[in-house]
Amino acid sequence: MPLTEKRKESMLKYAKENLKRVPLDLQKSTYEEIKTHAESRKESVNGFIKRAITETLERDKATPAAEEE
Repeated sequence: MPLTEKRKESMLKYAKENLKRVPLDLQKSTYEEIKTHAESRKESVNGFIKRAITETLERDKATPAAEEE
């Protein structure tokens, strides 16, 4: 089913108001490793990166970093 112009505008408005793009440069070998791992778990590279960030944030909140002297 093709997107209507109204739907496209709605999606773009939502993205502009709620999302932030974050460019990420990786070595090709690292990207391939991530892609292979993500595919083995039936997820996209983007989904894997989001999950990795979310899990790291949760873990770090549970064990705060030591204060610098």
